[in-house]
Amino acid sequence: MSDNNTQKKSWFKGLKAEYKKVIWTDRQTLARQTAAVVSVSVVLGVIIAIVDFIVQSGVDLLVR
Repeated sequence: MSDNNTQKKSWFKGLKAEYKKVIWTDRQTLARQTAAVVSVSVVLGVIIAIVDFIVQSGVDLLVR
């Protein structure tokens, strides 16, 4: 049992050490990057919707 506890403690110590190495971005950079990801996602969603509509219209014309 104690060997299992020792392994867990060692794993958490390693995790804590790695967590301290992480370089966190500042709030402004995080906000800008989040806005960029959301904007690109919305634009791509609109483009996909337009292409889908055009393809669907073309298929409807062929089926008639």
